Amino acid sequence: MKIVVLDGYIENPGDLSWAPLGELGELTVYDRTSYVDAPIIAERIGDAEVIVINKTPISKETIDQCPDLKAIAVLATGYNVVDYKYAKEKGIVVLNVPAYGTDIVSQYAVGLLLEICSHYGHNDRAVKEGRWENNVDWCFWDHPMIELSGKTAGIIGFGRIGQATGKILKALNMRVLANNPSQSDAGREIGEYVDKETLFRESDVIFLHCPLFPETEGLINKDSISKMKDGVILINNSRGQLIVEQDLADALNSGKVYAAGLDVVSTEPIRSDNPLLTAKNCIITPHISWAARAARQRILDVTVENIRAFMEGNPKNVVNP
Repeated sequence: MKIVVLDGYIENPGDLSWAPLGELGELTVYDRTSYVDAPIIAERIGDAEVIVINKTPISKETIDQCPDLKAIAVLATGYNVVDYKYAKEKGIVVLNVPAYGTDIVSQYAVGLLLEICSHYGHNDRAVKEGRWENNVDWCFWDHPMIELSGKTAGIIGFGRIGQATGKILKALNMRVLANNPSQSDAGREIGEYVDKETLFRESDVIFLHCPLFPETEGLINKDSISKMKDGVILINNSRGQLIVEQDLADALNSGKVYAAGLDVVSTEPIRSDNPLLTAKNCIITPHISWAARAARQRILDVTVENIRAFMEGNPKNVVNP
């Protein structure tokens, strides 16, 4: 069986091994494949029966040009880069990795909040620039610091990652509000389930941990922001399209939103005209919440098992059954 990895570098820049995948068939690994050049994508797939992708788009047109294709394994939880409905029509299974980064993604989300509240990076640079050495006072600070204890955190999307984030916030002595389509006893032990209106109204900090669906696209917009507390903090390391970016930029610049910590934006890589690049108090990192080596190893391990199970006729983690 021929297996082609189309964009392997982000998953494995050299600190992991493709060998377990190579044991399953004739393996070809490309570090990068153009995200916009469909003919190149189809050419590289060729007569492969299984392809492994991260963010390389697999469209209807590409599928039609690759008649031998039988399985698409996504090195991620999200699979919106694949036309999975058309793949199903063609008898092609799409496989994903449903849980691999719960701890690191929740850690990263809270890390963004802590950076906003305590300005570690700025203070480190100030010291190394000599400002402490030459300061007349015993210590100094340029930005106010925020104590989180006793404040309210609202989490939209209270699945595995949302609940993991909630546990950390609860340990910081924060009140946790949760909004999710379904509820669980495990969730109730961490936070209080409320509707979005209540969450917007009462939260000092709002975390987005929900998936991107038509009903969540643009969830954060000028209308929802108007319902939030003045000076609210927003954290998003889920999907960039959850936010109407111009509306958030306007709210940051006006001070309605005190600060935002974002690991995702609507178009990635980010475009130079994104209004959040010049917005006040906005931290943006390049979609790396998931990228700890341990998490990437789990992605690779699950992907290998997904493909092995498919080859044995018992596929698992199928998103288009």
